[in-house]
Amino acid sequence: MECQIGLLPVVLSALAALAGCLNLFQSDCYTANGADYRGAQNQTSPQGGKPCLFWNETFQHPYNTLKYPNGEGGLGEHNYCRNPDGDVSPWCYIAEHEDGVYWKYCEVPTCRMPGNLGCYRDHGDPPPLTGSSETSNKLTIQSCISFCRSRRYKMAGMESGYACFCGNDPEYWKYGEAVSTECNSVCFGDHTQPCGGDGRVILFNTLIGACGGNYSLDGAVIYSPDFPDTYGPGRVCYWTIQVPGASGIRFNFTLFDIKDSVDMVELLDGYTNQVLARFDSRNRPLRPFNISSDFVILYFFSDRTNQAQGFAVIYQAFKELHPPETAGPYSSSPNQTLIEVITERTNLSGSAARSSKILYVITTSPSQPPRNMPGWTVYALTALLILTVIAILAKILLHVSLKWNGVTGSRTIGDCHRSSAGDIWTIFYKPSTSISIFKKKLKNQHDDRNPLVGE
Repeated sequence: MECQIGLLPVVLSALAALAGCLNLFQSDCYTANGADYRGAQNQTSPQGGKPCLFWNETFQHPYNTLKYPNGEGGLGEHNYCRNPDGDVSPWCYIAEHEDGVYWKYCEVPTCRMPGNLGCYRDHGDPPPLTGSSETSNKLTIQSCISFCRSRRYKMAGMESGYACFCGNDPEYWKYGEAVSTECNSVCFGDHTQPCGGDGRVILFNTLIGACGGNYSLDGAVIYSPDFPDTYGPGRVCYWTIQVPGASGIRFNFTLFDIKDSVDMVELLDGYTNQVLARFDSRNRPLRPFNISSDFVILYFFSDRTNQAQGFAVIYQAFKELHPPETAGPYSSSPNQTLIEVITERTNLSGSAARSSKILYVITTSPSQPPRNMPGWTVYALTALLILTVIAILAKILLHVSLKWNGVTGSRTIGDCHRSSAGDIWTIFYKPSTSISIFKKKLKNQHDDRNPLVGE
């Protein structure tokens, strides 16, 4: 009996890990507030919730398909829960008004970003997390996570919009779990993020938003630095993904929001540091893809302008000899790997793709992204080079011409004017006038005649 009791925590831990793994690939949301939710729940709660109104029938309200006809925020001719205004969670309009309320938050169990451990009750004696704590009127999810991570805690909890708790307590759930809508108090520092509620604490893993890390599990989600806040300026981050025994790793960017072409995400071969794929605002990852290696480095760079939400990428290692095919823009022929298709999509040199692992050699330091030279600079440099060549040729021709004319002129003058043997004749060239001829005196001569010739 004691043995069974002793094994119970181990079994519960294994079940929790399994549930976390399943949630990793079955989650419908990878943002903290569910702005990316595109599921099909059409009532405020899976059990006994109120039915949602169709978005194309809510013209009396601010959000409808007449005002947003192009699917902004996931709106359309349906009545699914959505978050078009960046609220703390998905919601919908309802027909039954209660105290003037014509909308409600949706309790969507599948809309929980990986790393969000859930909403839990807090009786305060002791709290679910018993480590360091602080309060702030500028609290965000990431500011609390960063505070706890800097103190080497594995979990961070937010409560009532302004309180942050840290801890490694394995029994954080001891007071019971609450529905997610009870943790929808807005963060004081960001009104689009949920920061718990009164007597309710929302918990997160402190790995979220870290700038770099080492991963060896078969699968995980990696977020951009400072997530779910916007990534900061001047970020240079590396994550190593090494799964021994894997024949390849599949990557799926479930969220990709990068503003300019300088900020970028790269995947590098872990053994050679050669770039396998590069993505930015102009070249986005449209479909999942496979890399035939068990060691990949994920690299992120941001400049000091145009920060954005960032990215969330799921990786999953596999041990199949033939990785699953991917349909869509990255689909390939039987003799062509997915990575080679990415090479073509990004206009890389085909001759450089000598294997399915290595596409092209890095020509710049990963910390310094490549910068394209503007077209006018190329034309200006070309014109300058042409003018330089013309100037050099003109100088050479002028020198040859002067030398030839000097020899001819000396002979002619010698024939016409017979002077003494001690006189030396020199020709000076003046570009704006004709050629002037001067006669220099030898140092041993003592006459004081004017040296100007042609008296």
